[in-house]
Amino acid sequence: MAAAGPRVVSLVPSLTEAIAVSAPGLLVGATDWCVRPAGLGVTRIGGTKNPDVEAVLALRPDLVVANEEENRAPDIAALRAGGAEVLVTEVRTLDQAFTELTRVLVDGCGLDAAPGWLGRARAAWDAVPQSPHGVRRAVVPVWRRPWMVLGHDTFAGDVLARLGVRNAYEHHAERYPRIPLDALRGAGADLVVLPDEPYRFTADDGPEAFPGLPAALVDGRMLTWYGPSLADAPMALRAALG
Repeated sequence: MAAAGPRVVSLVPSLTEAIAVSAPGLLVGATDWCVRPAGLGVTRIGGTKNPDVEAVLALRPDLVVANEEENRAPDIAALRAGGAEVLVTEVRTLDQAFTELTRVLVDGCGLDAAPGWLGRARAAWDAVPQSPHGVRRAVVPVWRRPWMVLGHDTFAGDVLARLGVRNAYEHHAERYPRIPLDALRGAGADLVVLPDEPYRFTADDGPEAFPGLPAALVDGRMLTWYGPSLADAPMALRAALG
């Protein structure tokens, strides 16, 4: 697609990558956490939780893309008060991811149709076999000091469920509850899933906290990003989960 089109600022790393790959030249601003694609040459406007609202408005965007979980309501309100059009996405399931990506790219950015990679991603997930009867139960930490895990109604939890891994805290009242380590060890899980973001769990930092429990170290982008990585995520995650 040619660069002609709306001037877009993205406050969401996943959406930044999706827009940059699908509609080169439209992005004029992105957060400091928007690290993909590599070498993206746009103005940086702060973090996802603390964007510089004045810097965003100074870029004269036709559209700002945000997410109800990753970005704060006061920042979104301030951008709108400053005259910016803000498209706020909600992504808590894989199906929502596909719907919202189409909304951002076609309705927001003006593409004539959804990009090819989005179709490939749908096909890759459609090809995932139904979960076996022996679904595994997993604890999925996203932070330590203090320990925080996936709770209810999360995109990553839905992704894992599609792959036959049930989140041990899927019915917790909070989406990202703080749980003491002793309770995590006693949750009756037969697997601990350790992504490398937002906390960077590694072979030497994480598995040792769960002695006797198999640990799956997974690429956080494959587990939590909704963008071009969705096309490779089923194969990559299945390989990591074992």
